[in-house]
This record gives sequence, structure tokens and C-alpha cells, in this order.
Amino acid sequence: MADLLGSILNSMEKPPTVGDQESRRKAREQAARLKKMEELEKRKKAEFRKKMEKEVSDFIQDSSQQKRKYNPMGKIERSILHDVAEVAGLTSFSFGEDEESRYVMLFKKEFAPSDEELEAYRKGEEWDPQLAEQRRRLKEQAALEEAASTQTEKTQACPNSNYRDKYSHLIGTSAAKDAAHTLEANRSYGCVPVANKRDTRSIEEAMNEIRAKKRQKREDDTGAQSSSF
Repeated sequence: MADLLGSILNSMEKPPTVGDQESRRKAREQAARLKKMEELEKRKKAEFRKKMEKEVSDFIQDSSQQKRKYNPMGKIERSILHDVAEVAGLTSFSFGEDEESRYVMLFKKEFAPSDEELEAYRKGEEWDPQLAEQRRRLKEQAALEEAASTQTEKTQACPNSNYRDKYSHLIGTSAAKDAAHTLEANRSYGCVPVANKRDTRSIEEAMNEIRAKKRQKREDDTGAQSSSF
């Protein structure tokens, strides 16, 4: 019986000491503080959301405003503002290089920013539509000039000239046709055929040779006609 009573007494929880009571008290106080802080944070978020909803509503109703820039704010506040803007049907962006300088801009749907405008904000620049238009025109002009320059270089590299027409007044149409045939371009090797690249004769020498061949041909034809008589 004594053993049974001793076993029951040993299994029973011992009364808390003074140290245990103090630890539990501190734990309860800390839990209460945390709960109070959470409630305070929740109330601040609700108040901030309500404030943003009012400002966003005023912004939408103001026809003179196309966009609105806010002062830098924390990540939680930016998240709330983005959510309010999305619900209201607005476009919103965050800009700024670091967390302390990041801010939110709202845009009405009909005045959504262009890629150039967004790029300016990302670089920390103010958006100037007139300056942007000047830059756009200069870029287009530079592109046109570059295209024209490229076309000119291509034309100079492979001139579209007719050799036969160029020298017909010097050596005759028939002879010029023969000369043009010997200098006909080969598409596989640019404007000058491979065979002509190895020909060291000048144009005048080539034309003289053609004239001699034509003269010899006429003499042969004349001789043949005389023999027939």
C-alpha cells in the first residue's frame, strides 16, 4: 500500500517554483504584446488602404490628370497601392533604384505610358514628350541616311552600266556587242568574271584586237567573193 501511494505521489505534477511562475508570466506578457502589435499593424494597413482608395477615386474623377506620382514608400504600402489601383482599373508601376527611393506611379488606361516613357522613369529621368519626339525623328533620319549610304555603296561596287552602249560610238555596235560579251559578268564571282581577272590587256588593247578581227573577217569575205567570180 505504501508503495502504491508513493507511486501516485511521484506521478503527480509538482507545484511550480517561483522561477517557473516568472517565466510563464513573461511569456504571457510577450504574447499579449505581439497580439497587440499585430492588431495595430492590421489597423494601420486598413487605414492606409482606405486612404489610397479615396485618393485613387479622386484621381479617376479628375479629368485634368493623366497620371499621378506618389512619394517613396515601403514595400507593404506599395503592394497595397498596386492592389487598389488594379481593382480600380488603373495601370501602376514602381520605379526607383533602391528600396528607400522606390515609388509608385498610376496611369489611367487611356493614357498608358509608352515603352520610351517607362524607360525614362527607370533611368530616373523626367519624361518630356517633345524631347522624345525630337529623338525619334533624329533616329529615323539616321536610319534613312544609313540605308541610303548602304545603297550607294552597293551601286558603286557593282555599277549598272551597259558596256555596249558606252563604247558603241567608238567601235561600232557589232564590235561593242562582242566586247560586252567577253566582259559579261559572272554572278558567282561579282561584277568581273574569273577569266577576265587573269586578262592583263587594257580596254583599248581589247578593242584594237576586236577591230583587227573584224577587219580580217571583212577581207576574208571580200577574197571569197572575188574567187567566186
